[in-house]
Amino acid sequence: MPNEWQSVLDEISNNVSEMAFNVYFRNFNLVSNEDGVITISVPNSMIKNSIEKKYLSAVEGALEANHIKYNEIKIIISEVDARKKAIARRAIEVLPENLPKSISSTPSKHETSSTTITYGGKTRFSTSNTGLNPKYRFDNYVIGSNNDLAVSAAHAVIEHPGERYNPYFIYGGSGLGKTHLIQAIGNEIHERYPEKKVLYVTIEQFYHEFVEAMRKKIEGFAEKYRHVDVLIVDDFQYIVGKEKSQEEFFHTFNELHNANKQIIVSSDRLPNQIATVDARLASRLMTGIPIDIQMPDFEVRCAILKMKAEMLGAEIDDKTVEYLADNIRTNIRDLEGELNRFLALAELRGVKPSELIDEDDGIASQNIIATKRRNASPKQVVDKVAKYYDLTSKDLYGTKRTKNIKNARQIAMYLMNEELGLSTVRIGNEFNKDHTTIMHGIKVVKTSLKNDFRLREQITELREKIYSN
Repeated sequence: MPNEWQSVLDEISNNVSEMAFNVYFRNFNLVSNEDGVITISVPNSMIKNSIEKKYLSAVEGALEANHIKYNEIKIIISEVDARKKAIARRAIEVLPENLPKSISSTPSKHETSSTTITYGGKTRFSTSNTGLNPKYRFDNYVIGSNNDLAVSAAHAVIEHPGERYNPYFIYGGSGLGKTHLIQAIGNEIHERYPEKKVLYVTIEQFYHEFVEAMRKKIEGFAEKYRHVDVLIVDDFQYIVGKEKSQEEFFHTFNELHNANKQIIVSSDRLPNQIATVDARLASRLMTGIPIDIQMPDFEVRCAILKMKAEMLGAEIDDKTVEYLADNIRTNIRDLEGELNRFLALAELRGVKPSELIDEDDGIASQNIIATKRRNASPKQVVDKVAKYYDLTSKDLYGTKRTKNIKNARQIAMYLMNEELGLSTVRIGNEFNKDHTTIMHGIKVVKTSLKNDFRLREQITELREKIYSN
């Protein structure tokens, strides 16, 4: 029933947002319709769980609108995507075979290589290597409210490279999955359009190659970067202070953009907030609607832990997942690191990961981030917030309602609730205010976070300060 299934998808797209459809239903495929059971495949468990919890009624409505009878809907993980995931687990990066003998390499942070090749005494840069790490794919990237807009835009880029969201610029704190996402885009485009030249580099790699090209008079540097169809640049914030490299990147950007070639850039902040970045370059990077990635909420952190454990072929119970998700709130990298520590310790001791939580020797609390979070006090949150906004703790605890003090006070309330897990009554006692006032303050911040990118950045920075020394 190919035509009928397309009608079902069309009906779903009419009843959910474009973003939700791109994120959850792009690979929503009919497997079979037998004996009253409709079996549908999706790429991963995160999408499966989200559809079952949030969008099952939309699926049921679409089936009924197309007069498709059924007794049960069964959603399974695609075998093809499961095989891809298994390949990704075993994936290692190798240099292309049969390269000429005279090769020198400058390693990047993902062991991708900046390869130069000598031909007849002349040294030139090679563009044969994409620089992409094959383990970064969409089927092992967990989608949540913290990154769904970025993922939706990413799919638009994949469908129409160079046409929509160009440049595609994402920003957010360290360890939130930016590298994974931009490389997943690159891998998907490379797989879909094998004729397109895709190149991933860090800005540090771009800088070092540029310096090397000038110093050694190596040919082909501009050709390497300007004769690609998709240029992916990671960690753009490290271009600070590199004026000549900025100028070269500016000209590279213009040439690619004018030719409708796709440009993808990640950074920890907006380009116009990076000191010494040329105003022209910052302006160019801002033309494609920059999108930020936030720290995932509790449910998404749980999903990430389950996905990571699944990729490692390890079993992990809900108790351990929830313990880690509740305690590690800094970034995904720390979350993954603590998961690996738990799994390794459990294997060494011959116990289940959950048993480490119950041990009397405090093995589960040895992680410095988790310990800091438990030991953080409401006063420490107030002190950090006050200092961040050039106020005093007395200002926040006081009764003044000037806009800057009121905003900072509400942010402190929000962080106490989100980060320390305090109830509105407990926070109200801290500020000597009624709990309904606290509820209102928290709601104001949550509502503002949906559209206020600057506030999102401030919350991220404050989280890091709360957990720092």
